[in-house]
Order: sequence, then structure tokens, then C-alpha cells
Amino acid sequence: MKEFGKRIGSFVVKYRIGVVILSLLLLIPSLFGYLETRVNYDILVYLPEDIETMRGQKILEDDFEMGSFAICCVDNMQPKDILKLEETFKNIEGVNKVISANDLIGTTIPIEMLPDEILDNFKKDESQLMLVTFSDSTIAIEAIKEMRDLTDIDVKIGGMSASTLDTSVIADSEIMIYVIVAVALVLLILMLSLDSYIIPILLLGNIGIAILYNMGTNYFLGEISYITKAIAAVLQLGVTTDFSIFLYHKYKRAKEEKETKELAMIEAVGDTLVSVAGSSLTTVAGFLALCTMQLTLGNDIGIVMAKGVVLGVITTITVFPAFLLVCDKWIEKTYHKVWLPVFKSVKGFVLKYYKVILVIAILIVYPAYYGNNHIKQYYNLTKDLPQDLESCIANSQLKDKFNIVSPEVILIDKNMKNNKMNEMVDKIQSLKGVDLVLSPSELSSLGIPDEMMSDELKSIFESSQYKIIFINSLYEVASEELNHQIEEVNKIVKSYDKDALLAGEGPCMKDLVHIADLDFQSVNTMSIVVIFIIMTFVLKSISLPILLVAAIELAVFINMAIGYYTGDVVPFVASIVIGTIQLGATIDYAILLTTKYLEQRKYGETKQDAMAFAIDQSMSSIVVSAFSLFAATFGVGMISKLNMIASLCTLLSRGTLISMIIVVCVIPTLLLTFDSFILKTSIGFKQVRIQEKERI
Repeated sequence: MKEFGKRIGSFVVKYRIGVVILSLLLLIPSLFGYLETRVNYDILVYLPEDIETMRGQKILEDDFEMGSFAICCVDNMQPKDILKLEETFKNIEGVNKVISANDLIGTTIPIEMLPDEILDNFKKDESQLMLVTFSDSTIAIEAIKEMRDLTDIDVKIGGMSASTLDTSVIADSEIMIYVIVAVALVLLILMLSLDSYIIPILLLGNIGIAILYNMGTNYFLGEISYITKAIAAVLQLGVTTDFSIFLYHKYKRAKEEKETKELAMIEAVGDTLVSVAGSSLTTVAGFLALCTMQLTLGNDIGIVMAKGVVLGVITTITVFPAFLLVCDKWIEKTYHKVWLPVFKSVKGFVLKYYKVILVIAILIVYPAYYGNNHIKQYYNLTKDLPQDLESCIANSQLKDKFNIVSPEVILIDKNMKNNKMNEMVDKIQSLKGVDLVLSPSELSSLGIPDEMMSDELKSIFESSQYKIIFINSLYEVASEELNHQIEEVNKIVKSYDKDALLAGEGPCMKDLVHIADLDFQSVNTMSIVVIFIIMTFVLKSISLPILLVAAIELAVFINMAIGYYTGDVVPFVASIVIGTIQLGATIDYAILLTTKYLEQRKYGETKQDAMAFAIDQSMSSIVVSAFSLFAATFGVGMISKLNMIASLCTLLSRGTLISMIIVVCVIPTLLLTFDSFILKTSIGFKQVRIQEKERI
């Protein structure tokens, strides 16, 4: 590996100018790819395609051209004007059907002539409801944007697609701010910890290139989620900064030993590839573990971040060395004192009180484990949006005036007879929390015959194979009450039509809750297993992976437990991915300290002297790396208006510092306490054990 790295270094040294020019030219297609990559803002599309609710959504899209829908609240408008507005909306690309109560009777008969059972659900005071359907959820966002442009405050557009639009607007407006804040804070850390004013700029420039390469190549994935787009750059900045720092330190050290800076760089690239390849592998494995999620959002985040780490390694051993050689004179002219503290007192404290630290760590395990397993989560992501958004105002009005909280859709066989359908509807209506059940048979029984309904209205309820029944529940989406109600509805419906399907936001979110709970267990288990296997080969030990992974998992438990004991409620995605990301991103700190310790033990040093050396040699790198990841995520957590993004970044920033403390304090206690066991279960320490026996 080192010889391969040296060959790369030789190439970079020889063609440094060409490498710099090529790296900059590649930014052009990368920028194009970044701008052209589609972004998905609807998290429900990441549900498995084979589950019943997603099959139902597919039927709604294919058979009814109802890939999505919006519910409008129209205030202070006459029936003829409402019908004109319907025609205006129908001319918008992507809008399929527009239906209001006026379509039942036209403009010649007063809307008040409708049966009270229907009128009460579609008209309150001077407000009326209007249903707008769209071909698919992607088109819906652009269509709703145009609908808003064509209307005033008297028309409020609610529903999940409207919330998705507002989410996209906030996310797109904030992403550049995330990057600026993250870069500024990381730059501050690097200015304090490195000895040149130019190096932090070159280092961040190199990482910026890797980030743009990563975001540009997402074009070949087809699309990415808004969550991935929002956090990928920040995470990549945080987890790959230490690669470049490591190369710079290797280069400085090699310059003192080699005759020329070119030879020093060749040596530095070789050493860096050996070290970074192993540590980056655990980070990549942690991200790829997310791909085991049934919720395919894990694939999205996992692949993009794993790709980002790999690209970070590539640019570290190619682009960054070229930058350093080209700017070498400027670097030497801008040297300054390193302002990062030496932390010598930490070493003394750990060596003196390591047994006490171990006892404290053991005492923390149970409360940390309990808190981690009992932290509260929420699944309704539209609830954490700023409440002054247009969609939130509309949804609030729909709830207050019309009791529309959780619309659902039932798909049944078209040939089901009306008497059976009415019987089924009656049972559903009797369920607690069900506010409205609307079916074609229900309209007929209320005095609105088929011949009175327009073909467009009929097409809302019936296709060539299915009939639709609309349900409105008074329970919030993803609540325990709604999930139980959906189970009861499903039992009733299946008793009349075993092939019937439930669709809509409520049923989809119920499946999301179930799948997320399964993903939480599987993803964490998979990440631990994969990283454990990699570390077994990297460290050539059976015991060390157990000790190091256990220590970082304790840091993960503490991180989540803090949220439990402070009463936080976190988005479900955060609880699934944060443990895997924290483990993959910070296990490197433990590997670095452990490697330094083992090196000295091989040289015959006592375990106390070996640990003193390991802390001295690794402390600075661990602190700089941890604070860089902390800085990159902390600022975003503070400023983001999207609670999903804010929670992820806040948890990761806090978790990074906790991992750093665990590595600096707890890992040394484990290595010192289990030293004999480690030597017996690790390759290459036979001679050390013999010397230990002779010394005794």
C-alpha cells in the first residue's frame, strides 16, 4: 500500500501543475451535475414499493391519475367564481382534476340545496373546500407553486404536497448558508490548530473540490433526498478534514528528513495512504450500513456519504499535495504559532486515575443504555415546519373549520355492490375518531344520483378496476390513535374485500413507523458487525474491536440519553442514522490512539509509558478532527429552520464531542486494564509477552 502511495506521490510531484489545472476543470461538469441532480422532498416515496400502502399509492397514480392531491380552503367566493377558479387551476400543467361541492349541482341551484350531511363537510360560513389532484407528487410541487401565484389570501392550499413545497423552499434557501457557516467555523478551528495562514485555505479548498465532485456525481444516481442534499456537504467536510491534516503533518515531518520537498511529498503521500485507507474504511462501512435500511432513504444518505469519503481520500493524496507543492513558498512565509493547547494535564489525569475513570464509565452504562432506548421520537415531519408557512396556515384552517386532519383513501373492487359498500361504510363511520366517510354509494343514498354527477366527478371515485372511498380522521398523522384506527379500518375493509388497499398519508406514515423501528435495530447491528470485522483485520486483534466499538457505542448511548433526560423529542430519521454515523465517523479516533499505543508496546515500552506516548502523539489530531466535525455540524444545528436537519446536526455535533472525551479518557483505561488480554489476543505481541514474563 505504501509503495502504491509513493507511485501516486511521484506522479503528483512530476505533474503538479497539471493536477491542479485538471482538478479545477473537473469542477465544471461537477457543478453542472450538482445543478441538474433532482431533489426529492417527499420522504414517503422511500417506503418499500411492495408494501400495501405503496401499492395503493401506485394504483391511485396509474388508475386515477391521483399521484398527489391538495385541499384548498376558498373564502368569500361566489359559486360562479369558484367554478372559474377551477378552470384556471385545470389549465396548470400537472393538475388533473379540480372538484368542489359546486360540481354536484352547478351554478343554477343554490349550494344550500345539498343535503346537510354533505354541505356541513364542504362549506362552513363563507369558506368552501376544493380538491385538486395531480398526476404525480413531483409535478404537484411546481403546480402548487403556480396555483399560489394565481390566487390571493382568500385561497389557502393545504395538504402534504403543499407542505413538501414549503420544505423545499426552506431547504433550498438554507443550503448555501449551511456551507458558509460550516466552512467559517472549521476555518477558525484550523487557524488555531495549524501553523500557517495559507494551509487552512488550501485544505478547505481541497475538501471543497471533493464535496463538489461528490455532489456532482449524484447526477448519476437519478435523484437524492433533500435531507442528503442539506447535510452531505457539511458531513463530508467534518469527517474528511483530518485526512488532509494528516498529510500536511507527514509532509512537514518528511521535509526535515528528506533532501528535497519533492522527495518529502512522495514519502508523505505513501504514509498517508497507508494510514487513511484503514481509517476511512471504517467510516465508509458505517455509511454503507445505512443501505441495509428498508426505508430506502438509507441508500440515499449511505451511498452519497460513502462516495464522499472515498473522493475525500482521492483528493487528499492527489489534489492537496499538488496544492502544497505549488504554494510551498507562500506557506513558509505565513507560518505562525500554533494556538491549540497542548493538553498535557489530560495525560497525567488519565494515567493517574484510569481505574476511577473505568468505574465511572461502568456506572454510566445502564442509565445511558436506558435513555438511548427510551428517547421520544416523532414521525410527522410536517409538524416541525415553521407554523407561519403558507401550508401550515392552510392546514391549520382546514383543521379548525372542517376537521380535516388525516385524509385517507380506501381502494376496493369496482364490482362491490352498493348495499355491501354501505354496510362497510356504516361500520367505518362507527369507529371512534372517524369524522367523514365519502363513497359513491353514500352520495346516492343522500339524494345525489349518478346522473346528477359530472363525468369528472365520477372519475374521482371510480376507475376501470377500483372504487375509492375517502375517509377523514380527527387523529393526527403518525399518532398511536390514528395507527390503531387504521388497523381497525383495515380489518373491516378486508372482511368485505380481501384485496382492498388503504392509501394516503396516514396509512403510509403508519408503515413508516413500523419500518423505522425495524431499521433502528438492523442498521445499528449491521454497522457494528461490519466495522468490527474491518477493525479485526486492521488491528489484527480479536479483543481490540470489542473494546473500541463498545466504547464508541457508549458514547452513542450517552448522546441519545442526554436527549431523553432533557425531554427532547427527535425526528425518527435521526434516531436511526445518528448511531451509525457517529460510530463510523469517530471510531477513527480510537483506532489512532490504539495504534500509537500498540506501536510502543511492540518496542518493549511499559503500558504506562506506551499510553503516555500514545496520548502525546494522538491527542492533537483527535482534538482537531473532533472539533472540525463539531464545528461543521454545530452551526447548522443552530440556524436551520428545518427541525429534521437541525436535530441531525445537533446530535452529531454533541456526539462528536462525547466520542472525543470517551476516546481520550475511557479508551486509555480499557487499554491499560486489559493490556495482558489484548496482547494475548492480538497478532505480533508474542515477544512482548515473553519480555513481560522475564521482567516479572
